[in-house]
Amino acid sequence: MQPLQGVQLLGVGLLLAAANFMAVLDTTIANVSVSTISGALGASSSQGTYVITSYAVAEAITVPLTGWLANRFGAVRVFITSMIMFGIFSALCGFANSLGLLIAFRVMQGLAGGPLIPLSQTLLLRVFPKEKAPAAVGLWAMTTLIAPIAGPILGGVLCDQYSWPYIFYINVPVALICGYIGWKMLKRFESPLVKLPIDKVGLGLMIVWVAALQLMLDKGKELDWFASTTIVALALTAAIGFIAFLIWELTERNPIVDLRVFRHRGYSASVTTICLAFGAFFGATVLTPLWLQGYMGYTATHSGQTTALSGILAVLTAPFVAKLSTKVDPRKLVCCGVLWLGMVTLFRSFNSTDMTTFQIGWPLLMQGIGMPLFFVPLTALALSSVNPSETASAAGLMSFCRTMSGAIATSLVNTGWENNATRYHAELAGLVDQAGDAVNSLMQSGMSIDQARASIEQTLQSQSIMLSTNHMFVMAALSFLLGAIAVWFAPKPKRIADTSAAH
Repeated sequence: MQPLQGVQLLGVGLLLAAANFMAVLDTTIANVSVSTISGALGASSSQGTYVITSYAVAEAITVPLTGWLANRFGAVRVFITSMIMFGIFSALCGFANSLGLLIAFRVMQGLAGGPLIPLSQTLLLRVFPKEKAPAAVGLWAMTTLIAPIAGPILGGVLCDQYSWPYIFYINVPVALICGYIGWKMLKRFESPLVKLPIDKVGLGLMIVWVAALQLMLDKGKELDWFASTTIVALALTAAIGFIAFLIWELTERNPIVDLRVFRHRGYSASVTTICLAFGAFFGATVLTPLWLQGYMGYTATHSGQTTALSGILAVLTAPFVAKLSTKVDPRKLVCCGVLWLGMVTLFRSFNSTDMTTFQIGWPLLMQGIGMPLFFVPLTALALSSVNPSETASAAGLMSFCRTMSGAIATSLVNTGWENNATRYHAELAGLVDQAGDAVNSLMQSGMSIDQARASIEQTLQSQSIMLSTNHMFVMAALSFLLGAIAVWFAPKPKRIADTSAAH
């Protein structure tokens, strides 16, 4: 089958990139809208977080299934069906008039969106000529990195300017148009069908442990973690389910997730790196708008625009990194990229409450340089470490690990941020205005004693949050450092991965 050329190639490349962007975007687009959605549907904010996690869990479950689905029904058919179903369930999410309905439709949306991520990569490499494969990988990696940043921005703007259903409606025309055009242009690239039995037990065990883990992470902060019997029960279910899943998958002839790929040292090192580095990146990305909106007086739109700066240089450098990754030892590129992200994040740990938008924004802008350096060559390094026949399983498993690392990091960041803020507040409260001079000064300026104390308390809270935010950035920087070290456990790759079969 001849690869596409010219305008057709550009059109299909943009279509596949849009599909990947849309699926990844929806993991974060509701982040800044949880309180709005909860209020509109008569639910608490803690219940509203299920809007985020229901999608993430469903998506994480179907990503490893993509290889079996593509073999059984054809990669193009699965991709186009997933795209159209994603659009339909996005519309139903917007129409939902209760939280229960919204969560149910978000689960279905996540199940449809999971295959879009790996199959967009598969089809990009199938339609691009081999000499342009690095550009295809760069395009896919760029959309995967930019989408989590764009999610809160777009969600904030749509909520501020319109209403919350529009964060779901925006997917509908993109999905339906891309689905129709995609079928017309991609159907001749359909893969041959292979009828393999599905590992029902492995699938069931994966659903149990992933769902239990995600529920534990979601509810942990609200229920005071392991002081709650519910959290203990969820933790035990996740642990026992995970162990059973490992044993079953390693002994099953046709496993739903081929864990045997971890026998390759290069793949294991690459996945460890992506979990540590992407978790740190995603955690910092989630924390930034929370801090800006909650304590720096930014609107959702303004915080989104500030956060978006990290995507500018990432977009510009991704094509060059993709070409460079075929000529330079990818371990060096990944190490440099992850260390760069770590250094920028460490620099951000010296933030203060009186910073201007420029002072907050320029480190985010510079962060963009490291993102393609980390992600583009790491994908190639991981897939070049496994046998060609294992590429599909390896790519799906890597996407699953990346998704789960982002979900775990989000929970750890949210919990750590609040807990550290409480600790810093207690420490500062014992040191501030011990002689009462500040209260007296404020009262002399015309405030009542209650107003003076409220003013000091507001300052205390603001500084506590700032210290806690900086603390979390230090932790993220440490995770980046560990990721930069982990990549060197991979041997130097001897071949360039043929990822055309990757799912």
